[in-house]
Amino acid sequence: MKNKAQKVWEKINARFGQIAVLIDPEKLNEKQLTAIVEKANFARVDYFFVGGSTVTQDQMLQTIRILRRKAKAPVVIFPGDHQQIVKGADAILYLSLISGRNPEYLIGQHVLSAQAVFDVNAEIIPTGYILIDGGTKSSVAYVSQTTPIPQQKSSIAVNTAIAGALQGKRLIYFDAGSGAKHTVNEKIIQETRSKLMDIPMIVGGGVRSSDDIERLSKGGANVIVIGNHIEQDPDFLLDIYQYNKHREV
Repeated sequence: MKNKAQKVWEKINARFGQIAVLIDPEKLNEKQLTAIVEKANFARVDYFFVGGSTVTQDQMLQTIRILRRKAKAPVVIFPGDHQQIVKGADAILYLSLISGRNPEYLIGQHVLSAQAVFDVNAEIIPTGYILIDGGTKSSVAYVSQTTPIPQQKSSIAVNTAIAGALQGKRLIYFDAGSGAKHTVNEKIIQETRSKLMDIPMIVGGGVRSSDDIERLSKGGANVIVIGNHIEQDPDFLLDIYQYNKHREV
C-alpha cells in the first residue's frame, strides 16, 4: 500500500477532549449542512465525520464535495459499508466491528472495498469499532445484526479493545449509537486507557451536554463525536464554542 502521511491519526492522538461533528448525508440537505458547517467552523470543531448505516455513494460524494469547500477541519469518512468509500476525504476510519460476530462487518465489507481503499488518496486508519448498549436499538446494531456490549460489562468492552489493539488496530471507537439514551460509561474508557496508553480512543453516542463532553474527556477519550443532538439542535455548537474557548485558556 502507498505510504501516506499519518496527519489525522497524529492529530487525534495528540490530546484528549477533541470534538467531531458527525454528518449523516441522508438526514441533511445542502442548506442544512451549510448552516451546520458554518456554526461548526465558528465553534472550532476538530473534525467532520461523514457516514451512516444506509448512506449511498452519491450521497457521500455530494456531502464530501460540500465539506471540502466549506469545512475548516479535516473531513473523515466513517463508513457504514463498502459503498461509502469515496475520494475527497482527508482520512478513512477503516472500521472492523470487533464487538460483533458477524463476518460481514469483520472482513466481508473490507474485501468488497479493498481496491477502492487501496486506490483512494486518503489516510487509512485501521479502527476497532465497538458497540456499547446506549439504551436504544441503534441503526448500526440493526443493520449489522450484532448485539452491543452491556454498559455494566466493562471487562468485556476493555478486553475487546485490547484484542483489537493486539490485532494491529491503531484506533479504538466506542459507540453507544445514534440517539442513545446514555453515553458510553466513562469507566470503560478509563479502564481501556489504563491498558492501552498509546492507542487513541473515539467515543460517540448520546452526547447532549458540555458536561458529557467534559466527563468523557477526563475519562481519556481523544475525540468525542456528536451527531444526532446537533441535527436536532444546531445551536448546541455554541456550547461547543464555549467548551473549546475554555479548553484553550
